[in-house]
Amino acid sequence: QVQLVESGGGLVQAGGSLRLSCAASGGTFSSYGMGWLRQAPGKEREFVAAISWSGARTYYVDSVKGRFTISRDNAENTVYLQMSSLKPEDTAVYYCAATTSYVPTKEFRYWGQGTQVTVSS
Repeated sequence: QVQLVESGGGLVQAGGSLRLSCAASGGTFSSYGMGWLRQAPGKEREFVAAISWSGARTYYVDSVKGRFTISRDNAENTVYLQMSSLKPEDTAVYYCAATTSYVPTKEFRYWGQGTQVTVSS
């Protein structure tokens, strides 16, 4: 059983930056692919970014490519999402999730509680 705890959300102006962190415990972190997903009010949860267990492969939804960067530190059992050039449409609750899938964009088994990101215009 893996426990995930997100942090780093908050209120930021459009064009600003935030870095989200997700600390994992209770499992072998380096054996999981990790993802960030988000859910805006009234919308379905959507995939944002993912990273393979080693960090060698990363994946992004088109709307964040060039603005967001996912990374991980297996020694610290933490995955990060660096968000830059934020837009109001990035406003959502951001969730960290873990998967055993080789392509780490799906089949998430463990989820964090979420952290709110609000981008003001």
